Amino acid sequence: MAETISPDTEEDLRDIIADALARETPLDIIGGGSKSLLGRHAPQKLRVSLSHLSDITLYEPEELVMTAGAGTPLVKINELLARHGQQLAFEPPDWRALLGGDGGGGQTIGGVIACNLSGPRRLAAGAARDHFLGVRAVSGRGEVFKSGGRVVKNVTGYDMCKLLAGSYGTLAAMSEVTFKVLPVGEKLRSLLMFGLDDAAAIKALGDALRSPFEISAAAHLPRDVAAASGVGYVRDAGASVTAIRIEGHGPSVDARLASLRELLGGSGEIEELHRQNSAALWREIGNADYFAGPGDGDRAIWRLSVPPASAAGAVAAIIGQMDARAFYDWGGGLIWVSVAERDDAGQDAIRAAIAPQGGHATLIRASESIRARVDVFQPQPAGLAALSVRIKDNFDPAGILNPGRMYAEPNP
Repeated sequence: MAETISPDTEEDLRDIIADALARETPLDIIGGGSKSLLGRHAPQKLRVSLSHLSDITLYEPEELVMTAGAGTPLVKINELLARHGQQLAFEPPDWRALLGGDGGGGQTIGGVIACNLSGPRRLAAGAARDHFLGVRAVSGRGEVFKSGGRVVKNVTGYDMCKLLAGSYGTLAAMSEVTFKVLPVGEKLRSLLMFGLDDAAAIKALGDALRSPFEISAAAHLPRDVAAASGVGYVRDAGASVTAIRIEGHGPSVDARLASLRELLGGSGEIEELHRQNSAALWREIGNADYFAGPGDGDRAIWRLSVPPASAAGAVAAIIGQMDARAFYDWGGGLIWVSVAERDDAGQDAIRAAIAPQGGHATLIRASESIRARVDVFQPQPAGLAALSVRIKDNFDPAGILNPGRMYAEPNP
């Protein structure tokens, strides 16, 4: 059982890391622990929880900016934003049900940014890192550093925020983060098309995304996946469901909906979801809830990034070789795949299926033994891998911060 230390201040965090460096003791850096089962299985005997660094130190709604401790619960941030009609526009997903485990203390803003997690709005609003303005952190050298500021124009020199986002705590332990927020759209609607096959659906999504109608999300659920939805219109369709979201000022949404219906008129029957059902649908798409049920608990889950035009072909190739289910987000650019778990969780076949298009695959869920021996993240080309090693050495020369979480540690 790992020992857990929870620093109360940035100075405490610095002292803990400095002491671990002196003793060459590896640390497992976490926020609320909700993503402990994400990434390679590389547990350490000493765990540092940032959950006590949980104060919102600045929020200026009129300036669309917030600063908070890295351990601030996401629910606390969302509740405050909701009172001001604002949101985290990158729509961070909640994978606690998907990953299983006890979920820890819930999601934190630092954990979401450290893993660079974004939901269905990513294709319109950008990734988590694109909303990450400033940071205070402690490196593996036991040194406090800061980068960025409260507005993008204050980011000069090296943009450490972009480097830390998606580093899974392997470069530094963040103590405080600053990020931008955006208003919630006055009106939210989703158009549903029924019965399209994967290729036709992705073509329709591409037509919508190339239109001037400001689509904020676009996804396709094959029939077996749509049947697992909690939204009645989707679950009871008895067919595949292709979904497109539009949000914003009321009259603008109405006008764009009408134009979009005309554009997609040849794509079959079209249904419209209002705010409550729309919100529920996109929440379950972002959370991949379709693969979190009892029937999928012993299956491996992959998240693939590919050019949308090649998505249907890649899925067909995967299904042709193994027991697999899939659905599409980001207009086909993101594919979720559930496969029967086996020795390598299907990694060779899956990566071979997407290699011709230059895609990459991340193993989101699998047993501990599989996550310890397969490439959870897409293997890096030699030059990029060498650069990653040099960056890691500069931030954490002794390799004490989340060692082995992303890639196997090189042999000495």
